Amino acid sequence: MHNPSRTARAARLLAVAALPLALAACGASESTSATAPASPSAASPSAAKDPNAGLFTGTQLKKALAPASFFAPGFAVDPSAARDTGDTYTPPSTAPAAKPDCSKLASTGWIDIAGIGSVSFAQNDYVDKNTSEDIGQEIDAYRGTTAADVLAGVAKAAASCSGFTDSDTQSKVKVAQRAVPGLGDSAYEITLTAPAWENGTTLIAARVGTNVVSVLSTDGHDDGAATARKLTRRIVASLKSAEPAAKPAS
Repeated sequence: MHNPSRTARAARLLAVAALPLALAACGASESTSATAPASPSAASPSAAKDPNAGLFTGTQLKKALAPASFFAPGFAVDPSAARDTGDTYTPPSTAPAAKPDCSKLASTGWIDIAGIGSVSFAQNDYVDKNTSEDIGQEIDAYRGTTAADVLAGVAKAAASCSGFTDSDTQSKVKVAQRAVPGLGDSAYEITLTAPAWENGTTLIAARVGTNVVSVLSTDGHDDGAATARKLTRRIVASLKSAEPAAKPAS
């Protein structure tokens, strides 16, 4: 059975954890210095628009993930793969590679192949210890129209990854993709198959407003397709019925 490799977002989570410390240090420095008159050109707090206003936090995205009851008997959450950005947003990043690392498609967190970082996310994996089948789910929130760019980046990367070598089996992986109607605002489905695998892998990325849902499934005997589609529909529905992050009080 093919087991997708695990990818961690420890660097981003460390950055989130360090942010309150940095702000505290900054506040301490300011409190020990003399109070300077306000600059006439300084903008009022209300004049500066919060770029993250209305975006879901990691805590809210976590609630939109499918619960344990969604998964078939035998599947249990992998604690080491469950993470989110909590109530703090992270600085977005954009670094699309000229040539994508196609091996990322065989990993959890595969949405990173687009090369565009989100401001918040939540993810976890459910694994059947008896069959090693894996189902991963993730939601990322982006500013402005960036979520649409992520979908375009996924399609572009998958199109350029006609095949790659699986590091575990050294087998040639075939990559096929197609647009999927009726899943969120737009969606792409990617299928990975290899001669050495008992079953293939289905990946789906679906945009819901400023959010991108990404799932991975090796469950079943159809390259994980049915489970991936069912899970994506479940998360898309959760996002559509959820309320965005409340605007902080001024």
